[in-house]
Amino acid sequence: MARINLLPWREQLREERKQRFLVTLVGVLVMAAGVVFLGDQLLNAAIEQQNARNNFIKKEIAVLDARIKEISELKTRRQQLLERMKIIQDLQGNRPITARVFDQLVRTLPDGVYFTSVKMSGKSIAIVGAAESNNRVSNLMRNLDGSDWLQAPNLTEVKAVTAGAVDQANVFQLTVQQTQPQLEETEAGK
Repeated sequence: MARINLLPWREQLREERKQRFLVTLVGVLVMAAGVVFLGDQLLNAAIEQQNARNNFIKKEIAVLDARIKEISELKTRRQQLLERMKIIQDLQGNRPITARVFDQLVRTLPDGVYFTSVKMSGKSIAIVGAAESNNRVSNLMRNLDGSDWLQAPNLTEVKAVTAGAVDQANVFQLTVQQTQPQLEETEAGK
């Protein structure tokens, strides 16, 4: 039998397979690197887009916060204006009442009595005055109690003061409450 050496042919076939394997391996590695690079680029683009959206939202939130602050300031200004309007309306409504109270104080004042001080705080009126006798102070209190605009006179103090050898005056302090007869009538009608 003839001897045929097939080893170089097999060796050559192995080398070709090895080269094809290496080329395929390099191709797969290049493709994998390309896929990783493209994936990285896509993720970076998505992150940049999301950051741009977040920045836009932050800017819009800042604009809305400024508007909310402005609305809050407008609400406080509106409330202040409403309070001022209410005070002005109360003053306009109570303007004739003050004149009525002073008129009632004059009408209830008997002869021989005069006021030295009249102070009003809220609905309470503090009166300091002098009278010729205690009976005149009693008449004043009865007149104040009988008035439609004044009620609940309360005598705080009466002192006898001698101004000279003959003159004697009684200095008194009293408080009285101011009322409105129209309000009492409407409340009684309800």
